[in-house]
Amino acid sequence: MNKLIRPILRQRLGIPENEPITFEKLDDVLIKMAKEIPFENLSIIENRNTPITMDNLYNKMILRKEGGLCYELNTVLYYFLCENGFHATMIRGITYDHNENQWSASGRTHIINLIEHNGQPYIVDSGFGGNLPLKPVPLNGDVVVSDNGEFRVEKVNNEHGDCLLHMKLKHKHDDWNVGYAFDSTKEIKDLSELDDVQSIITHHPQSRFNKKPLLTKRTDRGTITLTNSSFTQWIDGIEHKQEVNDEMFKELLKTHFDWKF
Repeated sequence: MNKLIRPILRQRLGIPENEPITFEKLDDVLIKMAKEIPFENLSIIENRNTPITMDNLYNKMILRKEGGLCYELNTVLYYFLCENGFHATMIRGITYDHNENQWSASGRTHIINLIEHNGQPYIVDSGFGGNLPLKPVPLNGDVVVSDNGEFRVEKVNNEHGDCLLHMKLKHKHDDWNVGYAFDSTKEIKDLSELDDVQSIITHHPQSRFNKKPLLTKRTDRGTITLTNSSFTQWIDGIEHKQEVNDEMFKELLKTHFDWKF
C-alpha cells in the first residue's frame, strides 16, 4: 500500500514526495487527479474486470496508467487520504439521472469519500466524471466554487440517505441540479462491497457504463470526453464535438489519454 500511494501516486500526479498534504492542499490533489487519471470504463467494455484490491488497483492505475470508475478512483484516493493523516471513510450514494428524470436504476453504486476537518465533515470525490466539485464540499450547506462550477450539500432525510449533493456546472447549468444522494452515517467496512458495486455496474441492464466505451478527464481549459462514436472538447466554455470511427477512437485514445495497447 505504501508503494502505491507514496511515492508512486504522488509521482503520477506531479506532487513532490516531501510536500505535506494538508486540507488546504486537497484542492490541488483533486484537480491533478481529474486531469491525470481519467474517469473511464474500458475494463468493463473489454471484459477484464478484476477484484477491487490494492494490488489490482496498483497494476491498473499506476503501472498501466489507466483510469477507472468511482469505485476505483475513490478507493485509491481513500488510501491516499488515510496515509496522509486524514480521517477518511467511504460511503455509497445514488446518482440522479437527469435524462430520465429519476434516480439511477442501478441503485447505490456511487462511491464517495468523507473526511473530517476541524470537526466538520466534507465530501472528497474524484469519481464523478465531468461533474467533479474539484474541492472538498462541506456537509453544512456552504457553497463551494471551483473551475467546474458551484456545489453544496443539503442535509435532508430522503429515501436514499440524509444528504443531497447539488451542483451548478459552469457553462452548463443555470440552476441547481441534484447530483447524488448519500447516507453519511453508513460507512463501507470492507472492500468486498466495492466488488458488489462493480458487479452491478458491469451487469445491470440499465447501467450507463456497460454499453459503450467512455473516457473523460479535465484539461487546463475544460474537459474532453471520448466514446466510440464521438469526441467532445469543452474549451473555455465552448463545446466542440466530432464524430469518430474505430480507427479515430484508437488514435484519440493514444493522443489524448496516453493509452497503451
